[in-house]
Amino acid sequence: MSVAGIVLCAVLCARTAGAQVETVEGERTEYHWVSHGRIEGHLALKSSPAAAFSPDGSTLAVISEEKIVLMDLKNGSAPRVLHPRIPELAELDMESANFITPDRLLILATGLMKTKEKGLAPRTPPLMFQWDLTKDSLYGKLNGAQKGFSGVRYLPDIRYIALTKDNSFDLWEPLTGKTGRITIPSLTQPARLFDFSPDGKWILLAQIVNGGSVDPIVASMDTKQFVDSLRGHQGTVLSIAFSRDSRRAVTACEDGKVRVWSAGDWKLLQTLTGHFGPVHWAEFSADGKWIASAGEDKSVRIWSADDGKQLAELTESQSPLLTVAFSSDGKYVAASSENTVIVWERTP
Repeated sequence: MSVAGIVLCAVLCARTAGAQVETVEGERTEYHWVSHGRIEGHLALKSSPAAAFSPDGSTLAVISEEKIVLMDLKNGSAPRVLHPRIPELAELDMESANFITPDRLLILATGLMKTKEKGLAPRTPPLMFQWDLTKDSLYGKLNGAQKGFSGVRYLPDIRYIALTKDNSFDLWEPLTGKTGRITIPSLTQPARLFDFSPDGKWILLAQIVNGGSVDPIVASMDTKQFVDSLRGHQGTVLSIAFSRDSRRAVTACEDGKVRVWSAGDWKLLQTLTGHFGPVHWAEFSADGKWIASAGEDKSVRIWSADDGKQLAELTESQSPLLTVAFSSDGKYVAASSENTVIVWERTP
């Protein structure tokens, strides 16, 4: 898509006639969720897209083919376009772009190596690198996953990259270079889905290969042992996420329900119903007041995290939505299908 086309469908033309408005009623304040932009591309599709928002919530990083488009959410100015390039690679396939400082992105990707040999070029292992926004250039060095590790995800709540292999999780903090490994001996098969609590006490494991149950398992970070499970799911759990204060967790399920759990005693607090078909993603706002969910029914739903009441239904997408996230200030919600990102703004 041309830069002119990106500008046409991004922030500057978002507030058109007929744009969707949804109401959120609170005890003292009534909010509206107003359409704020649509752009060709995607956010993270296999991990939380929350870090696609800049730390102050003013910018959203969208992957559009081999470019990254920086949408200016607050000023409504023309998007800026970055062109990540790695000299050794003939092709770069970006999975996510995450703000780790106001002027630096952490990019997770794979690529095709340049080669003079005929035939199919070799594909790289998962790659991790930082990109300088001011210079539009590589910051530091290119890092690759060790052989056998997969499931590379950036976890914005703890600000670590996590990679999995068998029953081990390697953690890497890109700003400081700190690394660590956590091994769960009871985990005899890899978990395709996982999340760490921000307080460092728990890890939730789901989609365990050849597992006998669809319910996520809870492991203690202190003992490295299983301590409980989140029982009652009637389909594959498609996402799991902790609240920022680590006191609750939320699961999105193939059975069309979103479930909220208390951390520690692992009791089911609420079951949120309203989606038609699988719910692909759910997570809390930074302040823990709201939950956003996105699903196969092409909708985003906003819920009260206190009582489970549905506050808004946003139905502008023409494709199933795979991930959704709030900006850090809670003013914006962004949802992503495989090839389109839609943004809504919360206004009083």
